[in-house]
Amino acid sequence: MNDLPRTIDTESEVCFSYAPNTNTRIFNASLLAAEVLASVGKATGENNLLDLAERAVRYVVNNQQPDDSWLYGAEPKQAWVDNFHTAYVLFSLKRIIDTIQKNEFQPAFERGYKYWKSNFFLADGWPKYYDHDLYPADAHAAASAIVTFLECRELDSEALSLAQKVATWTIQNLRDSRGFFYYQRRRFYTVRKPYMRWTQAWMLYALSRLLEEMS
Repeated sequence: MNDLPRTIDTESEVCFSYAPNTNTRIFNASLLAAEVLASVGKATGENNLLDLAERAVRYVVNNQQPDDSWLYGAEPKQAWVDNFHTAYVLFSLKRIIDTIQKNEFQPAFERGYKYWKSNFFLADGWPKYYDHDLYPADAHAAASAIVTFLECRELDSEALSLAQKVATWTIQNLRDSRGFFYYQRRRFYTVRKPYMRWTQAWMLYALSRLLEEMS
């Protein structure tokens, strides 16, 4: 409320910047702020927080591309579409919609989910990095995909099996015999760095969620 600049702030829309002292328009980052506001607003009954969350969702929905994708950000240099940033947008949208109970945003969410599901995965579960390119195979993209499929399981009867398929592929292709997950598999080599936050924490979260859902 106080520390994140609002790069867009109108009666109907708001966009929260990525961090203090910046003026970015990154869709998933603004939605993460909105997700916090929606959760707190529902718990405390503060309607002004719910209103801000709703306006933030409207900004993102109004910037959905004609093919139903979302770019990373609003600036020309941010005009790419990748797997995990799209996943961030989708599961934040799902959580916020469920919290504020706004059917207005459901069609855009469902179209975005269909685009993501159709364009970012191979039949064996390989989570593509970009909508137009396989590489790099990224464990973080896999983890966020698993979480997103689980978040959307009420929308899609195939979601749980797809989450399992992505998990299986990732374990078979990006897991070291010592137990950690590699950062990325590039076209001609693999980056085996065991990044804690980007890779291990997200895979632990994703696999825990998957095991919970399967139990």
